[in-house]
Amino acid sequence: VYSTKAHAKILSIDPSEALTLEGVHRFFSAEDLNEEQNKAGPVFHDEFVFVKDVVTTQGQIIGAIVADNQTIAQRAARKVKVAYEELQPIIVSLEDAIRQESFYPGFPRVIVKGDVEKAFSEADFIVEGDCRMGGQEHFYLETQACLAVPKDSDEIEVISSTQHPTEIQHHVAKALGIPASKVVSRVKRLGGGFGGKESRAAIVAIPVALAAHRLGRPVRCMLDRDEDMAVSGTRHPFYFHYKVGVSKEGQLIAGDFRSYNNGGHSMDLSFAVLERSMFHIQNAYRIPHLRVRGWVCRTNLPSNTAFRGFGGPQGMMAAESMMRHVARVLKRDYIELVELNMYREGDTTHYNQQIEGCNVGKCWSEVIQTSDFAKRREAVEEFNQEHRWRKRGIHVVPTMFGIAFTVLHLNQSGALIHVYQDGTVLLTHGGTEMGQGLHTKMIQVAATALGIPFDRIHISETSTDKVPNTSATAASAGSDLNGTAVLNACKTISERLEPFRKEYPDKDWNFWVSKAYFSRVSLSATGFYATPDLGYDFGTNSGKAFNYYTYGAACSEVEIDCLTGDHQVIRTDIVMDLGSSINPAIDIGQIEGGFMQGYGLFTLEEMVYSPQGQVYSRGPGMYKLPGFADIPGEFNVSLLTGAPNPRAVYSSKAVGEPPLFLASSVFFAIRDAIAAARQEENLNEDFTLVSPATSSRIRTACQDKFVERFTKQQSNGRENFVPWNVMP
Repeated sequence: VYSTKAHAKILSIDPSEALTLEGVHRFFSAEDLNEEQNKAGPVFHDEFVFVKDVVTTQGQIIGAIVADNQTIAQRAARKVKVAYEELQPIIVSLEDAIRQESFYPGFPRVIVKGDVEKAFSEADFIVEGDCRMGGQEHFYLETQACLAVPKDSDEIEVISSTQHPTEIQHHVAKALGIPASKVVSRVKRLGGGFGGKESRAAIVAIPVALAAHRLGRPVRCMLDRDEDMAVSGTRHPFYFHYKVGVSKEGQLIAGDFRSYNNGGHSMDLSFAVLERSMFHIQNAYRIPHLRVRGWVCRTNLPSNTAFRGFGGPQGMMAAESMMRHVARVLKRDYIELVELNMYREGDTTHYNQQIEGCNVGKCWSEVIQTSDFAKRREAVEEFNQEHRWRKRGIHVVPTMFGIAFTVLHLNQSGALIHVYQDGTVLLTHGGTEMGQGLHTKMIQVAATALGIPFDRIHISETSTDKVPNTSATAASAGSDLNGTAVLNACKTISERLEPFRKEYPDKDWNFWVSKAYFSRVSLSATGFYATPDLGYDFGTNSGKAFNYYTYGAACSEVEIDCLTGDHQVIRTDIVMDLGSSINPAIDIGQIEGGFMQGYGLFTLEEMVYSPQGQVYSRGPGMYKLPGFADIPGEFNVSLLTGAPNPRAVYSSKAVGEPPLFLASSVFFAIRDAIAAARQEENLNEDFTLVSPATSSRIRTACQDKFVERFTKQQSNGRENFVPWNVMP
């Protein structure tokens, strides 16, 4: 039973009609939990399992119907009567939140390096502007789902579609009033996650576990797609304001950035998303004197949450928008400015981390060369001169993504390995498999360490009774953390088998295992890993925020239809530095998939809300996802060679999140194409293009006599004109 108001006082909840339906067993609400048990949320516990007094967004859970099947439960839920008294204000957009100063306490966060004001006074040019990005729905194929099975002695087993089994364990234990040791949280695999099941899986798991525990029978729930999109939150929309000081040579001297994210009605992980956006707000560029301030905005939307990139792509978008703005003001080629200001080995970031193994320049140079950028750029200019209503653009962007959880204690992992008498191995680790190939990589790590074939190793599931106190599979750190824990466990087994290897060098693995067993040597071992030398302090702007960086660069060429706003990606070239890849096939697949998800973020996927906070874009009919036809006509991905990474397992690098921002090359190529169209009308190339660059935004930005007529008609001169939709 969900709230249907974005901001209202609950006057009454009446489930009596619902309970009369055949097959309905129980209605659960806040009355079934004490005040402490009803609190939820990953860090700040500012949410409720069931809201009972004031709803602050549409889609908040008011109660749960338990019935024989889903059809009956949904029919009964619609019969629960909730009376409201509507409250004001209803804040949906970032602009409204900023205007009304609707911020969460504890902000702004601030990072300052150098003497910013003095540096501005010495700059030859001051460039000031804005950058705006919308949200993005995770749209994992499997929606939020959970099965809870009660056991003896108050024990309960929770099988949840979650990226963070340990968090589900803790939430369920708290809500049921039982020790965590009596809750087993299990995950076989997920049908996609992308960050949307890091903390939000709890909104389904807790009510399901409560019902199973109270009724003494298994209970299952799986949200329909429209329900999932209405309640689970999205990628954070962001607004940035930047001011930069530049020398006449084009060197960035000073910067002042303000960052705002739309957190929704509760904090969730918004503070950490904001912090990462602040870390990545320079992308790959040196700004010696820099001030970054950030606010999390409180709005009446579902709580926005983790999403692949976790604020990094939004911060980097501000940097790239700023860099292109500077190039336009200075009337310089942005390629020259990028190369002039790009980080180099030994440079220090604005959060005072020295850069080691800096390969962003290598990726940049290689992609420009392999994509034949200079020649194709000339061809694009020729095409644009010959065509009035179709225009092309080509653009290159770099990326530099920090790898680690920015919350220090999460940078730890565990593993458990059992070797059986037949020589087969059962491996368990703290990471969850959600289609990214983590289990495959862990089997590769273990097989290499033990010196046995891959098919001798099996991973069954991720479970809190096998590996406790796990971190979420997130921050692109799944392979780094769990891989090293697996390696440490395998080393323990190898050390125990070493005497038998030496005594019987001509024998095989099965023989050594058998000898160890009959010699009463343990064939089970745990592994643990905590990333060393990490820890950043916002108060002193000191410490090390990231273990290392994953670098990359992409070149994309697009063609737009100036009359319809449609576009097509003609070609994309990507070069990524992934160290010594454990599995190039998986990694290249992740690059391609990450790029396409980013392509959706920057061009197609638009979250649409009513001014009253209702989600309009619920389901694939109202929410445009990239399809096969949107894949670049020519798609080339290569991995940088000769760049091992000493700070991760087998010299590899993380790959999950870093490629996503490279899709901004399509956005900026579209912008170049629009600029070419505007030249036909003698219009300024300095125009605003908000992300995502949808067909309507492309068409409107092309600015001809048809667009002029349309934009004048929109408000029709009405003073109190209210648009039918709002950008969050």
